[in-house]
Amino acid sequence: MARVLTPRSEDFPRWYQDVIAKAELADNGPVRGTMVIRPTGYAIWERMQAELDDRIKAAGAQNAYFPLFIPESYLRREAEHVEGFSPELAVVTHAGGKELAEPVVVRPTSETVIGEFMAKWVSSYRDLPLLLNQWANVVRWELRPRVFLRTSEFLWQEGHTAHASEADARAYARRILHEVYEDFMVNVLGIPVVVGLKTARERFAGARATYTLEGMMADGKALQLGTSHELGQNFARAFDITYSAASGGLEHAWTTSWGVSTRMLGGLIMCHGDDQGIRLPPRLAPVQAHIMIVKAGEGVAEAAATLRDELRQAGVRVALDDRVDTPFGRRAVAAELKGHPVRIEIGPRDLAAGNAVVVRRVGGSKTPTPLGRVVEAVTVALEADQKTLYDEALAARRARTLDNSSVSEALEETATGWVRVPWSLFGRDGEEEAMLNAHAVTVRCLTRPDGTMPDSEDETDLVAYLARAY
Repeated sequence: MARVLTPRSEDFPRWYQDVIAKAELADNGPVRGTMVIRPTGYAIWERMQAELDDRIKAAGAQNAYFPLFIPESYLRREAEHVEGFSPELAVVTHAGGKELAEPVVVRPTSETVIGEFMAKWVSSYRDLPLLLNQWANVVRWELRPRVFLRTSEFLWQEGHTAHASEADARAYARRILHEVYEDFMVNVLGIPVVVGLKTARERFAGARATYTLEGMMADGKALQLGTSHELGQNFARAFDITYSAASGGLEHAWTTSWGVSTRMLGGLIMCHGDDQGIRLPPRLAPVQAHIMIVKAGEGVAEAAATLRDELRQAGVRVALDDRVDTPFGRRAVAAELKGHPVRIEIGPRDLAAGNAVVVRRVGGSKTPTPLGRVVEAVTVALEADQKTLYDEALAARRARTLDNSSVSEALEETATGWVRVPWSLFGRDGEEEAMLNAHAVTVRCLTRPDGTMPDSEDETDLVAYLARAY
């Protein structure tokens, strides 16, 4: 039998592309660097959206929508911001058959346009905090695109907030980081993340502090899965976001921004996938239980429909595949490729024995199960396999994370995984970081020795995580 996917151990990038194509997740778009997300991939993104949106709203933010086109002059008001994004900008100079009086930028992110409207909407301390979020697309022109990981257009959410004090802004940026992003990534995606502070060299353009969540992929590389930024008063000054303070006088607000994107889909594939395809964490999977009729027979369709209804009543997301005119083996391979956590196979022989076969995507076990016990078996499997995926990923990360007290030695060790080194080895002139960058290695983040978030990179005894990254 011809293999469906290139083995990960043979060619990891090719395996990744194979999975995206064979699992029908996405296609390359007609313009270089763009992508078409197919229904299977978009269903996963919708589940991500739903889980994140609930958490974002629980943190007090409200959804809004801002324009795709931004006057070029807006970006130029914040010098660091435009400098950081200049190579990636897509600029429109003609529309309606005429040259525009002012070029407009296709949004790479919305700090500037949202800052303009925050200035209109905020006048008093009573208007703060102003907590906004939008689900949108953005454009950042990529020279080396890769589906989901780096595309010229991608989908995301971007949160933008304004606060009356630096302390309140910092607390909220960190609340989003932990209560929204970390909770979602650990407890839904099943991806263990290192949460830390970006160095000055790596932080977001125009930010005063950038917090990041870094996940290790199965090839030992890092993937930045999300970020939250303290913007200080930079954008407030640039866009005149001021408010009348309770004590009197006019003050500039303190702002934050934060976002995650369809990059998480790429991270999901590369963290949990195997040589048979994706392995979806059960809490995320659009289809948690996939009932498959192996062969037509008296009473089989009715028994399958009954199982479907019972699983739905138990809160399981379920699909029924009764396409007996398509070979069962082909359908089973497709289900594995798409990562359905549990497959329930039922045919005439199974029904005669009063059973269905419960097949688990994680571990691959196939267990004949009495029809009256299928719901229980499925719910137990879903909870257990959610934990298994996280535990496997955490064990893999620990096994491929080393400690070293030499930056040059650590550079060599990043060929196979992550390396932790003392941040004190790095001078403030940036020479060591520049040397690492020249070899495609970056400081992914800084943490305290106990893994907690530092307030600044000037704290003593900080740990730097070094890695090659996507």
